[in-house]
Amino acid sequence: MSIACSAVCPEHAAGLSQLFVAANSTCFCRFWGFEGDDNAWQLRCGTEPAANRSELEDEVTTGRSMGVVAMDGEQVVGWLKLAQVGAVPKMFARRLYRAEPWFRSAREGVYVVGCVLVHPSYRLRGVARALIGCAPHTARAYGARALEALPRRLAPPVRDESLWNGPLSSFEAAGFVQVAGIDGYPILRVEL
Repeated sequence: MSIACSAVCPEHAAGLSQLFVAANSTCFCRFWGFEGDDNAWQLRCGTEPAANRSELEDEVTTGRSMGVVAMDGEQVVGWLKLAQVGAVPKMFARRLYRAEPWFRSAREGVYVVGCVLVHPSYRLRGVARALIGCAPHTARAYGARALEALPRRLAPPVRDESLWNGPLSSFEAAGFVQVAGIDGYPILRVEL
């Protein structure tokens, strides 16, 4: 297996969409941009996954999506979403983060990891670590001065589906350090 990571580009749209299908993930990375509440989101994922898929493909094909893809040959086997913090206010309005003083600091040029998804047959093979290792360089190319991540600190055993923010150990290996947060919900950052 030879995994290569790079910034997402329009040619990745179909492969990225197929990754979400293979992972049985009907969100198609649309949650942070969805304007409804959690119940409306669950309804949409259950009844309108094609709308989520179409939005993802449109965003990638038009070059409006930012992130890292992991490729095994021509197949997209991993995805890491990147976003400017101002573009995902919903992320910081969640119950665990809305009162966090850290998010009141200067946010100009700060990007955040929105999610990490690895193809089910490629899990536990270093794909998430490769994506996360490539994320700081990719974020810098987009103009970021710092990159933050919000992984969960979970006690083993951990199901793959619980790691949608990425594995904490992979962020630490890529040079991220905890700057705030509470025990199970650390806020990690790497300066670029």
